[in-house]
Amino acid sequence: MIAYQQHVFPNGLTLITNTDQNTPLLVVNILYKVGSRNEHPDKTGFAHLFEHLMFGGSRHVPDYDKRLQQVGAENNAFTNTDITNYYIILGAENIETALWVESDRMQFLNLDQKSLDTQKNVVIEEFKQRYLNVPYGDVWLKLRPLAYKTHPYRWATIGKEIGHIENASLNDVQQFHSTFYGPENAVITLAGNINHQLAIDLVGKWFGNIPRGTAQIENLPVELPQLTGRHLQIEENVPLDAIYKAYHMPGRTDKKYVVADLLSDVLGHGKSSPLYQHLVKEEQIFSNINAYITGSADPGLLVVSGKVNPGVSLEKAEQYILEEITSLKATLKQEDIEKVINQAQSTTYFAETELLNKAINLSLSNALGDTSLINDEIERIGKVSRQEIEQMAGEILVPENCNTIYYKSTSKA
Repeated sequence: MIAYQQHVFPNGLTLITNTDQNTPLLVVNILYKVGSRNEHPDKTGFAHLFEHLMFGGSRHVPDYDKRLQQVGAENNAFTNTDITNYYIILGAENIETALWVESDRMQFLNLDQKSLDTQKNVVIEEFKQRYLNVPYGDVWLKLRPLAYKTHPYRWATIGKEIGHIENASLNDVQQFHSTFYGPENAVITLAGNINHQLAIDLVGKWFGNIPRGTAQIENLPVELPQLTGRHLQIEENVPLDAIYKAYHMPGRTDKKYVVADLLSDVLGHGKSSPLYQHLVKEEQIFSNINAYITGSADPGLLVVSGKVNPGVSLEKAEQYILEEITSLKATLKQEDIEKVINQAQSTTYFAETELLNKAINLSLSNALGDTSLINDEIERIGKVSRQEIEQMAGEILVPENCNTIYYKSTSKA
């Protein structure tokens, strides 16, 4: 059970505190409720670009990293489909340094042409290195638009294409900042050696006078149920053929989310899973294979992916996967369920013992609509039954709900 207190300031900023007086450290975590889901279809990749722009300095803090290094702090950030998250880990006595630099870049970020050009080049190079110039790197650039036809999950966080970043104008990013980087769209969580009233006083001092931004109530298009299976073949110079099968599943706020998550664990998490045991070790169809979920706030994907051994056709490999799914539906055992439940609960419990994980997950739970979700997860996992997982498998692991990519190797090696 994670104890926390919460306060909302008049400008809309949400503060959450988790007090631990047994540590000298403090995590300052700021989550902005903006991800790739909030982008215009013709201007994608902006949330991720903005993650980089936020490190370009602000009016009173021209060198963000230098100021934090002077007090021995660590910091980083990440962006996904739903959120952008920034965190600082430092000694609790230096809290005001963290609040100062974060409040300054919330209100006075340096958004000039030089900063924009620099960060555009960084992101374009990342796009090339991680998505275009590595084997299988572009699979999510292909899989998302195959699986989604209306929801903005249809493009990857990096963006649809490099051109959207290349053409980003100064006016574009200034508008993005004013829309999504105001206090009313942010959750700040302080986890560590601080009490709640002091947190209110200090956060109020540094953030309380920042005016609200222009963030609007989110109204995203709803992805309609998929009624027909979809297929795509890619041919590239990669080491091995690969297959990706993505099934639509409930989003994180759905009560059935944990059921689908556990279903993916039963099917293909780790070397003791049926997919690995039967198709890698015994049949030697794949060199590796696993199952995982995207973990999206709105309905996401349960993905089965694997690299196919030489001499095995993609059609044969897919048939083996389908047979494993059919077998799972028919032969699921209670001990299989208990194993993945215990693993999931242990992973969640141990993750929550770390300050940073607590801070991020408190912020995320609040962004999902209810901070108390963080304390419900272990209990919800423990209540999942074999019947529920069987029912979930029957609902989502069906051909008409599946998006399949054959990633075919053209290599002669």
